[in-house]
Formats: sequence, C-alpha cells, structure tokens
Amino acid sequence: MNLNQITIPSQDVGKAIEFYQRLGLKLIVKSLPNYARFECTDGDATFSIHLVDELPKGNGVIGYFENENLDEVVDSLQSKGVVFDSLSEDKPWLWREAHLTDFDGNKIILYEAGRNRKNPPWRIN
Repeated sequence: MNLNQITIPSQDVGKAIEFYQRLGLKLIVKSLPNYARFECTDGDATFSIHLVDELPKGNGVIGYFENENLDEVVDSLQSKGVVFDSLSEDKPWLWREAHLTDFDGNKIILYEAGRNRKNPPWRIN
C-alpha cells in the first residue's frame, strides 16, 4: 500500500492555493471555488484542498512535509513572508521540525528526519 494523497479542508480554496504555492508545492488542478491539487516536489504524493462550510474542531489536520535541508527551506520561506509558529528544532523522536499554520488553521510541520523517519532506533523488527 502506498499513500497517494492527503486532502485538507478550507473555507477559501483560492487563499489556500496561494499559501501552498508559497511553500513550494506545484499546482496541478485548480477547480475554484471547490478544489485544488498539488504535486509535491519530491516523490509521487499529491496534496489537495477542498471547500467546506465548516472547519474541523479540536486538533484537526496536521500535514507533514519532509525536507532534506530543513533550515535552508525555513530561511527561504521566511524571506518570502511565511510566518512560522516555531522555527526548526530537534525533537526527542530524532526529527528536526518547524511548525506553521495555514489560512484555515490546519497545522503544517516541515521536517527533516533522514533514516529516522522509517528506521528510528526503537523500530519494531
């Protein structure tokens, strides 16, 4: 099984498109006002946005985007006006993460994990 795509909710797909293009995703489907889909710059996964009347309550959606050079990516995005909730920091689970929130309140984590993404020292064999 392979993860194909994640879809997140938005109350303004047009504004969401601008945000995710600024992060570097490539827009491949634009069906305003209801839907948009992006290709990730690495791998085959896609990421989409769909129009909703109401956003989820509570913790909602968290999207993770892996980057090989996280600190450089964060610096580049900051220079483009992207605001982060927390800048790059090492986590106890051996990932380096930077956190931000999109226009609709969806949590986005940019991270660098290397081999620890799928093979942490505590992996079950």
